[in-house]
Amino acid sequence: MKTILVIWHSHTGGTAQMVAALVEGARGVDGVRVIERHAVDATAEDALAADAFVFATPECLAMLSGQLKDFFDRSYYALLDRVNGRAYAAMVCAGSDGTNAVRQIERIATGLRLRKVADAIIVNTAAQTPERILAPKQIGESELARCRELGQLLAHGLSIGLW
Repeated sequence: MKTILVIWHSHTGGTAQMVAALVEGARGVDGVRVIERHAVDATAEDALAADAFVFATPECLAMLSGQLKDFFDRSYYALLDRVNGRAYAAMVCAGSDGTNAVRQIERIATGLRLRKVADAIIVNTAAQTPERILAPKQIGESELARCRELGQLLAHGLSIGLW
């Protein structure tokens, strides 16, 4: 059985919806299990036991969330040279752009020598005022479909030994 570990954080529910859709897509593939961990609860041991990763975060001040960054801070050196070549993908629920958060994840993943297997999904909610930034998010079905497809892609690739 291959394992996808989804490490995520959500402030206002958008990233949580994206993760739920990704997990739904991935769980439909035989021979692959999906484990979700909130970033504050995820450990290096969780990551060492996984065959692939999804890092999901809201955009926070044009960066990845502090909680996901904290996971990397706590786990990076324990993972260095021990997860080389494992597949990963990223998802960002952005308020304006999201590309810098993706860039940060990609730099960390490059240092860990992970293998990017899909372009990151960025869902832009266009939340630009304090009220809209802090409001609960509702992610549209077309965006959730993209997240499901990413889950399917990652799981199918694992199931056939592509990554």
